[in-house]
Amino acid sequence: MTQPFFDGNRHKWREVTGEPELSYKVHHDYTILGWDLKAGTLDMLVRWEGDGGHCPIHRHTSTTTVLVMAGEQHLWDIHPDGSQGDPVVRRAGDYALTVGDRLPHLERGGDEGGVVFFGNHSTDGVLYEILDEDMKPILDVTLESLVEDWQENT
Repeated sequence: MTQPFFDGNRHKWREVTGEPELSYKVHHDYTILGWDLKAGTLDMLVRWEGDGGHCPIHRHTSTTTVLVMAGEQHLWDIHPDGSQGDPVVRRAGDYALTVGDRLPHLERGGDEGGVVFFGNHSTDGVLYEILDEDMKPILDVTLESLVEDWQENT
């Protein structure tokens, strides 16, 4: 009998939800696979159910390797005037490399959900910034803060 390529049950997951007053639903899970704070690296998986849940609006500030492991990843850039760019859909097996996003984006799984691998590589410890719906930065997510959250909540 063959093992499936990806078995999400092999990992502990941390659920993330957002405030109900947001105009979009924040709901996803993540698991950290490994990190090296001195080297500025952190590997993680993000999982979305098919419930329309997103990550908070964010902008990657570090180099990020992206590999869709299962399902789909849907992304929309958000322009300074609040308008959304054309959607990008990545399917299982699709790969991307970003060296820091110019624009923030919304991100979620497809209708059946999705699981995406993110390999983060940072020279200053900052991985991404979270923005409010007015596109104002409200939080820098660092290697240390993400590892601390993971360790405290799993």
